[in-house]
Amino acid sequence: MINSESESAEATILVVDDSPINLRLAAEYLEAKNFVVLVAQDGESGLQRAKYARPQMILLDVLLPGIDGFETCRQLKADPQTQAIPIIFMTALTDTQDKVKGFELGAVDYITKPIQQEELLARINTHLRVQALTHQLQKQNELLQQQATELQIARQKAESACRELLRLVNIDGLTEVANRRCFDQHLQAEWRRLAREQAPLSLVLCDIDYFKSYNDFYGHQAGDNCLKQIAQLIARLAKRPADLVARYGGEEFAVILPNTDAQGAMQVAKLICSGIEQLNIPHAKSRVSTVVTASLGISCQVPNRETSVESLIAAADRSLYTAKKQGRNNYKLYDAIFSCPK
Repeated sequence: MINSESESAEATILVVDDSPINLRLAAEYLEAKNFVVLVAQDGESGLQRAKYARPQMILLDVLLPGIDGFETCRQLKADPQTQAIPIIFMTALTDTQDKVKGFELGAVDYITKPIQQEELLARINTHLRVQALTHQLQKQNELLQQQATELQIARQKAESACRELLRLVNIDGLTEVANRRCFDQHLQAEWRRLAREQAPLSLVLCDIDYFKSYNDFYGHQAGDNCLKQIAQLIARLAKRPADLVARYGGEEFAVILPNTDAQGAMQVAKLICSGIEQLNIPHAKSRVSTVVTASLGISCQVPNRETSVESLIAAADRSLYTAKKQGRNNYKLYDAIFSCPK
């Protein structure tokens, strides 16, 4: 804020007036008040000096030779390099329309000739204070915008980190399908939703046949690769947005099929059963095939108050047990058993 002689020492004032006497008097007075003063006797030279020196303020006479003060002001405000410089008109004109025209062109004030020096100093200091406050507000706004941008970036990073954390919490690290925690949450949510809608919910449990023997013979790295391939196959086959494929246990996978009746679930199980066999992963220690196969159990219920998620899981588990007991490499729904299609 400029409110003293010491504070005005760095302020440069450009005085544009065609009267040498007026220029001299203004320069002597303002320099005595510790301003740096530049002078110009016409509009063209005033424009050049303003563009070159970038003063903090311009005192501009209205009546000038060549282009007048109004045109000079218009050109100053049209130039990005000088448009922010405050302009005070100095004039003997007292017509209101002339003053209105000056304000419309962008001047900040008028001072009437003959000029009273104390009034001139007061007006200059007032507008320099306004200019300083404006610059301060602009800097604060720029800082706030920068902080807002940084905050937005930080929030985006935090949201991304949260999404990644949520993904890691819900995804099985080896197979990259949902883990048991995610399975439990998703099944409960779908059970509640379909209980309200009274629509069917199917569950398929899939167990790789003789996987322990596979691991013992081929090694755990091969076993991990086998699990990955099967998990990704099942994920490709159960691809509706609401379907969920999860690693249910060591070599067990589960498929949640909302809004799917028993026939639809059997079709998915059939595709999984045959798809695993068609992967042609060698299994020298299998008792049912020369390649890796799987057994699947299916259950389907319309959720209601008399049943529960646990009953749906138990039914699928019983079906899986029966499928394994009756030869493996097949899929079972309740009391019906189906061989895996070749």
